[in-house]
Amino acid sequence: MTRLAAVKPLYAIPEAKAALELLKPITWFPPMWAFGCGVASAPAVAHAQWAVVALGALLCGPLVCGTSQAVNDWFDRHVDAINEPDRPIPSGRVPGRWGLYIAIGWTLLSLLVASALSRYCLLATIFGLILAWIYSAPPLRLKRNGWFGNAAVAICYEGLPWLTGLQLVSGAAPNGRVWLIAGLYSAGAHGIMTLNDFKSIAGDLRFGLGSLPARLGAPRAARVACWFMAVPQVGVTALLIAWGQWRTGAVIAVLLLLQLLLMRRLLRDPRAHAPWYNGTGVTLYVLGMLISAFALRTLGSV
Repeated sequence: MTRLAAVKPLYAIPEAKAALELLKPITWFPPMWAFGCGVASAPAVAHAQWAVVALGALLCGPLVCGTSQAVNDWFDRHVDAINEPDRPIPSGRVPGRWGLYIAIGWTLLSLLVASALSRYCLLATIFGLILAWIYSAPPLRLKRNGWFGNAAVAICYEGLPWLTGLQLVSGAAPNGRVWLIAGLYSAGAHGIMTLNDFKSIAGDLRFGLGSLPARLGAPRAARVACWFMAVPQVGVTALLIAWGQWRTGAVIAVLLLLQLLLMRRLLRDPRAHAPWYNGTGVTLYVLGMLISAFALRTLGSV
């Protein structure tokens, strides 16, 4: 019997600490950073707009991303009972169907906040929430296929918040340059999502979840992840140089070179070194995002 069976009665209420853990605050950083890149790529932010920026960051991180984590944990509770039995739902700290109730409540709250910001923000939020639900929930459950599932998460974590941040501040649609750079960094995030799946290979194999490490094996999946992370940055470098941003392009190239050096260690033992690479190589990756955003601001982003 797994620890999932040892749940509290339906009338029990989860403690605030367990509910917060369900929303996984550590995962809020990527979409909030991407949202910040969108703000950085926009024209100057007026003093009166900073409250809106703060609300937009709250929407991208604690609300929409938090919703996706609650949805994922609810529909993954059987897998987590093997991979991470101390998670709030399988451990019983979020009892009964409270995981589902929190996911639904956070979905509605996200829509409410988005509707108060802008029409574009509401549409982007609806799109992101749809991806969050179909990623984890049957019948589609995109995470059963690592290729599709990682793409959905990468879009929600990088491209969508970037475009939303820019539009929210500027009030105008992002131009083609922004779409290209945000799209490339979203494609690269596909590889970052693969790194996050190395910790759950055992449960994925048991329950038929086709994450890339489970589908391809750890060594091959790590190589695929490295290609996904590296090639889009080559594209970013080339575009920035073509647009006359030679210095910025050179900086992105140096950051990529450093990542390639770190990837050599990652590939020696992907399962052991994936968390280490997330703290080193991925940090360089997201730093390049911000530097590229400032270059877009110089070039004109709307």
